[in-house]
Amino acid sequence: MQREHARRGFSISHQKVVLEIDFSGSLWGYTEITVVPNNANLRTIHLHARQCTIHFVTVASHQADFVHCDPLSNLNISTPQDCHTYPELKRKIYSALAEGDEGELSIAIPKEVSLRQVGQSGHSTASGILSETATPEPQTPGPSFQTPSGPEFMPIVVHIEYSLRNPIDGIQFVLPTDAYPYRVPHAFTTPSSPDAARCWVPCVDNPWEKCTWEFEFVVPRYLEEPDPIQQNGDDGFDEPHDSIPTVVVCTGDLVEQVSHPNNSNKTIFLFSQTVLTSVQHVAFAAGPFHVHQIPSEPTMEEAAGAAQPAMHAFCLPGHESMLQTSTSFLRSAMNFCSTDFGSYPFGSYKLVAVDDLPTQRFDAATLSLVTVDLLHGDDAIEQVVETRQALSHALACQWMGINILPKTWSDTWLVNGLALYITSLFIRKLLGNNEYRYRLKRDMQRVVEWDNGSMPPICQPQHLDPPDSVTLPFINLKAPLVLHILDRRLGKSGTSLGLSRVLPKIFLSAISGELPNNALSTHSFLRTCRKVSGADLRTFAEQWIYGSGCPAFGFTATFNRKKMAVEITMRQDAPAYRAHEHSGVSKMLFKPVPFFEGQMTVRIHEADGTPYEHVLDIRSTFKRYEVPFNTKYKRIRRNTKRYLARQQAAQAAAEGDAEAVEAMGLIDMGFGLEIWENEKERENWKVADWTEEDEQVMSGATYEWIRMDADFEWIAAIAFEQPDFMWVSQLQRDRDVVAQLEAVHALARQPTAIVSSTFTKTVLVTNYYYRIRCEAALALVQCAIRTLDFLGLFHLFKLFLRYCYDPEDPAQDLFAHTYVPKPNDFSDLSEYSVRKSLVHAISKVRFENGKTPTVVRQFLVDQLRYNDNTANPYSDTFYICTLISCVACALVSTAPPERGELLREEVRSEQTAEDINLLKQAVEEVNRYKSMDRLIPSAHNVVTIAVLEFHLLLTTANLLPHDLRVFFPLTREGNYTQVRITAFDGLFMSKQWYTPAIMRYILAVMANDPCRVVRRHVARCVSQSLALLVTMGEMKNALKDSESLLIEEDGSVLEKAKENKKSDVDLMIKVLRKDREIGKNEVLREFLMPIALAPNVDHEVRWGIIKLADLVLRGVEEVPPKVTIHLPPTPVVEHPPPIKLPPKAAARPIKTGGPPMRSPLVPAPAPPKLKIAPGGSQVRTSPSATPITPAPHVPRTVPPPPTAKAKPKLKVRQPMANGTKAPQPPKAQSGGMSLNDLRACRNALKKLRMHKNAVLFLQPVDPVRDHAPNYYEMIKNPMDLSTMGAKLEEGMYKDRFVFAADFRLMVANAKQYSPHGTYAHTEAINFEIFFEKLWNRINKTLEVAGKTSESRPIVPQTDTAKQPPLKSIVEAPATAPASAPQQRRVIKLKVSGTQTKAAGKVQEKPKTTVLAKARKPVVPDEAPPPYVDDGSHDLLQEVIAIERERNEEKRHRKVKDVVLDVFPSRASGSGPPGKRRKHNVDGDDDILALAAPLSRKDKANASCATSGTSTPVPEPSVTPTLKIIPPVAKSKKEKAPEPAEIPAPVAEAPRTSNKGKEKESYNNQVAPPKSRPTAATTPLNEKKCRDILKAISRIPEYLIFGEPVDPVRDGCPTYFDEIAHPMDFGTMSQKLTEGTYITMEEFAKDAELVFNNCRQFNPPTTYPANCADTVEKAFKREWTKALEKKLSWAEKRSLQGLMTSLVKDEISFVFREPVDPVLLGIPTYFQIIPKKDARDLRTIRQKLDTDKYETIEAFEADMDLMIRNALTFNGAESEVGRIAVVVRDKYKDMLSNIKCGGGTKRRKEADRKGTPQPTKKAKLG
Repeated sequence: MQREHARRGFSISHQKVVLEIDFSGSLWGYTEITVVPNNANLRTIHLHARQCTIHFVTVASHQADFVHCDPLSNLNISTPQDCHTYPELKRKIYSALAEGDEGELSIAIPKEVSLRQVGQSGHSTASGILSETATPEPQTPGPSFQTPSGPEFMPIVVHIEYSLRNPIDGIQFVLPTDAYPYRVPHAFTTPSSPDAARCWVPCVDNPWEKCTWEFEFVVPRYLEEPDPIQQNGDDGFDEPHDSIPTVVVCTGDLVEQVSHPNNSNKTIFLFSQTVLTSVQHVAFAAGPFHVHQIPSEPTMEEAAGAAQPAMHAFCLPGHESMLQTSTSFLRSAMNFCSTDFGSYPFGSYKLVAVDDLPTQRFDAATLSLVTVDLLHGDDAIEQVVETRQALSHALACQWMGINILPKTWSDTWLVNGLALYITSLFIRKLLGNNEYRYRLKRDMQRVVEWDNGSMPPICQPQHLDPPDSVTLPFINLKAPLVLHILDRRLGKSGTSLGLSRVLPKIFLSAISGELPNNALSTHSFLRTCRKVSGADLRTFAEQWIYGSGCPAFGFTATFNRKKMAVEITMRQDAPAYRAHEHSGVSKMLFKPVPFFEGQMTVRIHEADGTPYEHVLDIRSTFKRYEVPFNTKYKRIRRNTKRYLARQQAAQAAAEGDAEAVEAMGLIDMGFGLEIWENEKERENWKVADWTEEDEQVMSGATYEWIRMDADFEWIAAIAFEQPDFMWVSQLQRDRDVVAQLEAVHALARQPTAIVSSTFTKTVLVTNYYYRIRCEAALALVQCAIRTLDFLGLFHLFKLFLRYCYDPEDPAQDLFAHTYVPKPNDFSDLSEYSVRKSLVHAISKVRFENGKTPTVVRQFLVDQLRYNDNTANPYSDTFYICTLISCVACALVSTAPPERGELLREEVRSEQTAEDINLLKQAVEEVNRYKSMDRLIPSAHNVVTIAVLEFHLLLTTANLLPHDLRVFFPLTREGNYTQVRITAFDGLFMSKQWYTPAIMRYILAVMANDPCRVVRRHVARCVSQSLALLVTMGEMKNALKDSESLLIEEDGSVLEKAKENKKSDVDLMIKVLRKDREIGKNEVLREFLMPIALAPNVDHEVRWGIIKLADLVLRGVEEVPPKVTIHLPPTPVVEHPPPIKLPPKAAARPIKTGGPPMRSPLVPAPAPPKLKIAPGGSQVRTSPSATPITPAPHVPRTVPPPPTAKAKPKLKVRQPMANGTKAPQPPKAQSGGMSLNDLRACRNALKKLRMHKNAVLFLQPVDPVRDHAPNYYEMIKNPMDLSTMGAKLEEGMYKDRFVFAADFRLMVANAKQYSPHGTYAHTEAINFEIFFEKLWNRINKTLEVAGKTSESRPIVPQTDTAKQPPLKSIVEAPATAPASAPQQRRVIKLKVSGTQTKAAGKVQEKPKTTVLAKARKPVVPDEAPPPYVDDGSHDLLQEVIAIERERNEEKRHRKVKDVVLDVFPSRASGSGPPGKRRKHNVDGDDDILALAAPLSRKDKANASCATSGTSTPVPEPSVTPTLKIIPPVAKSKKEKAPEPAEIPAPVAEAPRTSNKGKEKESYNNQVAPPKSRPTAATTPLNEKKCRDILKAISRIPEYLIFGEPVDPVRDGCPTYFDEIAHPMDFGTMSQKLTEGTYITMEEFAKDAELVFNNCRQFNPPTTYPANCADTVEKAFKREWTKALEKKLSWAEKRSLQGLMTSLVKDEISFVFREPVDPVLLGIPTYFQIIPKKDARDLRTIRQKLDTDKYETIEAFEADMDLMIRNALTFNGAESEVGRIAVVVRDKYKDMLSNIKCGGGTKRRKEADRKGTPQPTKKAKLG
């Protein structure tokens, strides 16, 4: 990072910023940047500047040209109105961010400015410039640009004048609004985005580019207009009464504050920062701030001569008292850090509290901006600790984080960790060692829970990017703990005091300049530690810094009386390593540590009470240690001197000896508790004593207790078991708070009466630290169980009774007592914390059924009802919040609900009358507090927030109805920010939030709300709430319903959950996209993209919108740009000789009938030239260059156009009749590769790219990216799949064997470079195995196809006349010559922008006689050349058969859906495009592209060939758009059962089919005006049509289309003159009633006529035209749903019964579940059977239940595929193969019965009346 300036060409030594701030939302001024070039070739200076308007730029006082372009402000996409194009927006955002990294402002250095070295012209010429930075300050390092070698250049000054208006990022203007009328205007820099610095000043936005700074701010003297009455007559600008002057606080030291020389109403503030500082650590704030000077400590020793730095705190008016209370400790923090870690690196420190800061703090050099929420009054309790933690951390960041930076981004952990480590040390001084160790222990527990394999190492040197926002909190949590255990280990080295010796050296080196650029790296830090302590830290660093995971230890201890030793057995586990054990990639990324090494201290408290420490050297995962025992005797003896001394001390203490009492308190924490010594009180408290058996066991113990990791040196989960009496001893007699905490947690796991009494005693004894007392109170919940007669709950009530009025009857049953609390007195903060913990614990007590006892709920309601805080000096707001949250917790049952219980329609009513009454009381009390908080607001409205969370919890548990009136009003502007956020959370937990009205409101908040925090929170929660609602079952869907149906049938709930675990996310996304109110939400679709494209949208809101679109919308995949690769030795001809082309085809592309390729007639477009300044950029330059349009690139060889008399030939490369050469073959075949080989290689390449092992081979090896610097030294012939694809398309392979050789070369390279056993080597082997299997199948297939082609007889006389050669280039004159043979069709060229369709004769109704007639041989006038089959004939004939079958079915309108199994793993349907058809789009395109356009008659004739006889078909060649004109003689040969439809013998195109317009794009043309295409027809379903009309009639815009147009009434007298065929929905309804419609298409055509008429008569953007758009959208949506096809109810039920019977049959056990290759030990299964073709009974049942089958045939095809898979993988002779045959026979018999049923039978009869289907080919598994 420090070499960045070398790449840039310059560095910055000084920057001056002069700004005038207008508090209405704008600022303007200039900046002067002193630039020091690094080389003489610098011509352009690139700076970062976003949002700014650049007005003028000079370089060394010479005006300079500049280009300013902010890529993020110029985002646009191709179709912004289409919400499905969000992937394009995402890509452009990434591109804009990458483009902005280089700089948005480019300044050309004028020719007049020369870059001179320092030695050439002397220092005097630039003395004025160098005076600012000639000599760095003594306490700072030299500028980063100074290098020991290389020439030094004279600095130049760049002067930039700019302005900002309503900035989005970088600067925040807080102004009064209608919602916040009393808000004080102020402005400040804000860390709203990672590049916020460049958003307010042109700069080099890089944390490692440091320089010195000067600031000059011009602001109004007062923000209030002075009252003219109060003005003095002599000078009208005297200070107004009670007005606060405007103050500017900025990075650096205040130089002076002066009045403006020209305007007395303005003030100028000048600041200077002489310490090198990055622009990212520069900040300022301006406003009418109140200033509080933090005084120096009088106890500070001034003898050293070091003056305390000046410290000031600033706040807005109204917060003065809280400011002083909140910042009073900062001086002690400053002195602590200065004393322990070195002097303060800057001259002063300022703290400013502002409104609307998006983060809690913004730390800059000498300045910290904090949110006003951190301020607190003198009556606060909880917030004091939080504020002191945050502000002391802000101060620590001045040393580590601002003055010292991480050297690389991977060193972030070190800088952040050291700042937090310093903060924790100050907290230890401020709050005590117990608090410090308690926090460490809790943080370690959190790290252990978090670092289980899901988190990376805290330091990843290979990562060059900043830490992700997800992992940064984990790094900040783990880093100070790692430093703590490092400190402990350094302290044991014997030569150091730990980090207390290391840190001062680091800070000293930063101040003295020894630390380069003040950048600290992990390596240099560890090197310093090693120098100071002499310890070898390599193992420590590998485990805790560069590795991830935490160890889990299991210890057991036994006493060996023979050896007089304690045998400790250690077992170590690494959960993070186990999580990644089977994944090589994740092990490389996460680097989990397999086992941890180090030393652990074990402390054994032996029989005489003396603790002995022993060190266990851990070097393996399992070891047994023998620890010597020091005490002579083998048991705890009661007559030892130590024991007798303790007894005497206890006796003396009981007699009143104060010293003895103090001594006993050191021995036993619970000694001296009066109520515990009184026998009567012990009975009242139900204190349990040890039994005699327990006493005997205790007396036989050889030691009192053992502590593992006594010195707190491991971040680990330690499980150690010892008897409960030992834990009790440890709790009562160990002074360490961590030992006590471990004992409490261990005893909570073994609840007994003794444990409950011990916890109660712990809560009562005030000698314990209050955190331990709170933990003991919470642990009593474990003892509140029925086996102990709820003794724990009794003790909790008994403990809380101390804060209540005593019952009148001492023997009162505490479970029936009404607890009326005494007036609050929180003076004792420890008792206050214990009281809150008791309330928490009581609310967690539960019966076995998960419900809270009634007495507990009543107790909590009473605490709310009778709470009295009148005489309390402290606020009780947080205590009330605790009570409210505990009431909510107690009201909700913790028992897991049954399936569907969270669904509101299926709630089980178990609420008794008592439960309902208590719920009502609780709601009343909570709402009372809400009303009180509205009248007398609490601090930050925390009570209102607690009330909202109360309602949120109860509505989620379905105890209260979800009432939006509770949440919605509080989401509006004017409420406190945290209240709004909580209200939005409640809104998002309801399904009602995506109703159109509320959705509009939420989107408006995301786009326009003035509070950035609210905008970002709403944008995040929109996506998160959808996931929660799906998980909670709020959104019902077909998938979940079918799942529940399956569960009812087979009861496999757990297996089902396990099977679907991986696909939960996919299922959720499918549910969301299909949901009508979310995925189909019109409001969401309408406003999503406009908000994301808005120039003023927040960047986090934009990403939130894109994430939402990812969930609910299916993105349109962008077509990748076409890249033409010219590989040698093929030369590129830039300027071909002029060739005369046909006039119509000269400028437009010609669509071909062959495979998709570039026609040699089409000139290839040249790549566009890059423009310097894109649209919307700001340019100031001299004469601009106009872009030069490049000449179009034309391929090397362009054949001459065919002549009119050219005869079509069947072979491509044979000469035509007149000697003209045929067109050049496709480029991919230019090397001589046959068409079959080309198809095979393309297919193989496609499968190779999709294979799971192909990741490493998809693109060429990049030595930098792939960390293989010497790759090209070892590998001389590199190869990869992308290169193979390029060579294949360029025709560089002569046959498929050369292609295979390149693949084997690629694998051999990988094996050669990567050693055996590495990840890459293993992937190469697996990839090679897959390829060899695939290639063997391809070779066998091509060999069989070649033999079949050679042995096939050539019969050109039979069918050639029926199928004219359409795949040749033919041009006919406008008038056909008389000599043209009438037996052949005349082909006319027609170039059109649309795609071509072959028009033939009118389609006759198919009859068997017609087919027979078509087989009669017809002798043509001119015999074609011999036919050479290219291997694609069978494929072509099958395609023709499919097309003919589709058209026949559409014409007869008998069958809605037929599935033809024609190709392996493909299915083709005849109905309208539905869900199933979507899977075959690509496949159909690949296959249909092989066939040339054929007429209907040709297709009819070709269908006969599917039984095995092949008809010769010419090889595809380049064809222009064809218009086929059938001659008269041709039509006489056809049988026409409907002679009336035969057209006259004119050149008019007959009726053709429009089916497949989208898929068969090559086969489409614009029909003549009079010809009516035959569309796919569906019999009319009157009910569906009326449902459509009913649905669209609900739209308000429907009204103008509901009845016929009345020219008089509607004011359109010329309507019928312009509209020849009027239509409206009322007329359509009448036609439905009269039975006028026969097909659904006729109904749709009338509806389209309604919309077309409206658009024809009304101009665009008018109201009727907009109404037409709206209604048409609704119509199309309903129309699509109406045409969705699925099985009938009877068929579906029959098939479900078949599946149920088959599953119950024992023979089907093999097919019941999906194949698990790992479980069954068949890892190659999915290499033989592709995953997309895998089938089993469960999968088929799911598809059946979710209506994925349109016909019975489709269901049968899946069953057949399942059987074929079994036979393919196992073989027909295997046991599984024999079972498969039996299962197939069973379901075939069942299916035959179903097919003979009622509805299905009629469908089959209808099929038999139509044309028989072509012979089906079996699917290949």
